[in-house]
Amino acid sequence: MASNPETRLQELHIQLPPAPKPVAKYKIAVQIGNMLYVSGHGPAKVHESTPLNGRVGENLTLEQGKEAAKAVAINVLATVKETIGSLDKVKRIVKTLGWVNCTVDFKDQPKVINGFSELMAEIFGEENGVGARSAVSAHTLPGGIPVEIECIFELL
Repeated sequence: MASNPETRLQELHIQLPPAPKPVAKYKIAVQIGNMLYVSGHGPAKVHESTPLNGRVGENLTLEQGKEAAKAVAINVLATVKETIGSLDKVKRIVKTLGWVNCTVDFKDQPKVINGFSELMAEIFGEENGVGARSAVSAHTLPGGIPVEIECIFELL
């Protein structure tokens, strides 16, 4: 990796929003030792075309779902930075679980969640930004969001 995660954000012209707040009775992230467990996140409003609601295969395309997953990654990064102070304190992403709000006949959930995984690889590098992962369908998600992702990070 040519640069550290905080520098990569700047190089990619990504401005993190304020970290999201819990919408129910849970913690947005919990650190135990050198592990950070991040609760399920929805997409951040990255730009006007960022899909914040919808169902992939019904009123969103695969590409729009992938864009929503990338917007979730931006929200997760905001939470990680707020929780531990700097993305440079992340050693690697360990595990990702992504849900895609999609029609029953939609079969490309992994391609949607690639929007999240590809950005993590850009920020933390191929070795540290790619971990174990699951991508599953959901008949609905909170507030009608198209993608929800939770993950686990190992910290330095």
